[in-house]
Amino acid sequence: MDGTQMKKEVDDRKKKTQEEMVHLRRKIGLLPAVSFIIGTVVGSGIFIAPKGVLMNSGSVGLSLLVWVLSGVLSMFGALCYAELGTSFTKSGGHYTYLLETLGPLPAFLQLWVEFLFGRPASACYVSLAFGRYVVEPFFAPCPAPTVLIKLVSILLLSACLSGKTENFQKGFEIDSLTLDKLPLAFYNGLYAYSGWFNLNYVTEEVINPNRNIPLAIICSMVTVTVFYVLVNVAYYTMISPAELLLSDAVAVMFANRMLHGLTAVIPVLVALSCLGTLNSDFFAGSRMLFVGAREGHWPPIFSMIHIHRHTPLPAVLLLYPLTVLIVIVGEIYQLINVVSFGSWFFMALATLGMLIHRYHFPLHPRPFKVPVAITFIFTVVCFFTVGMSLYSDPWNTGISCALTLTGVPVYYLTVHRFRLPHRWRRSFNYCSLELQLLLEVVQQEVQTY
Repeated sequence: MDGTQMKKEVDDRKKKTQEEMVHLRRKIGLLPAVSFIIGTVVGSGIFIAPKGVLMNSGSVGLSLLVWVLSGVLSMFGALCYAELGTSFTKSGGHYTYLLETLGPLPAFLQLWVEFLFGRPASACYVSLAFGRYVVEPFFAPCPAPTVLIKLVSILLLSACLSGKTENFQKGFEIDSLTLDKLPLAFYNGLYAYSGWFNLNYVTEEVINPNRNIPLAIICSMVTVTVFYVLVNVAYYTMISPAELLLSDAVAVMFANRMLHGLTAVIPVLVALSCLGTLNSDFFAGSRMLFVGAREGHWPPIFSMIHIHRHTPLPAVLLLYPLTVLIVIVGEIYQLINVVSFGSWFFMALATLGMLIHRYHFPLHPRPFKVPVAITFIFTVVCFFTVGMSLYSDPWNTGISCALTLTGVPVYYLTVHRFRLPHRWRRSFNYCSLELQLLLEVVQQEVQTY
């Protein structure tokens, strides 16, 4: 056997060994990435948010303008995240970018908020939308029982231009507009677009991220923005503003008037859309918790991967009980306002951190670079909307702000200086070991960033 053949066999053994090691695999190409973003964004939002946008904007014309501007703002944010995703190769999304640009405390607070109520609430209102659209047709025209809607929602979690134009003739009447409610209209519109950042949570699993992340974000967000505006125009051609405000299942009402033969199919299609979004949320959110645990900001058990499935199983499982709890006590439009404050505040911090990082580290590799004006506009508008929401809805926004601040003492007691008593630490380590054996998970064996 010559030296060349021996070297080839050694290389083959090394390759096989690495393939057998436990780590996250790069399997997401361009088309799956585009599908992942669109599938996440186009979930329950377009079927729930139109009512909230109209309710807080006051007119048909202004509500359509909110949809367009929300799409533009989401595109600006998505472009900023395309730069962040190609500049920092770790998974984790917001958490990673805050950690790299502003330091550990903001990153921990984002992680704390996201898993204390942000990610569970997000999954909650998607599952509630699923429950509503599945149950509502059986009780029409009467309202469906709330308890039954929530039971169906929990079952989901357990499983994983034509028509009238009168509504546009006075589309920009502003008699019912109150400026203090306008930020809440944008919250509902931006909620419907939320999910464009989910690809950044799984950067370590994207093939050729420097190319595919920016392309996937641009293609998907242009598609979604055009689709959303056209769908809302279609709604208003068949449904009056007063009727839309009284409906909790807009798509069903639209189908009853426009698509008589498909009336029974629409709830099923909406439910499947919600199922896809929920699946994407669990897929992406678990990666943030996984990275946070890997950085020492969460218990180590959540940084472990299943030895056969190669997924962060403990992080996925943590989301389930928290989401079920919020489903039991939550209400959709209240959840949107509570979650939006933390979500957009930390996104604004992340893009602000990007500007600061650019200034301090001008030579840092940036395969995709966004014009400063776009980053500046997105950051300022986000901070302004978040600030105005404190005035528009002080109760729900105040709850979100208070829950965020509870993370500060937790950070200093458990991360900055680990001060748990020795007996607690020993019990905690024992429980972690038992969970590791039960779930068949181990630490990642190959560095993927």
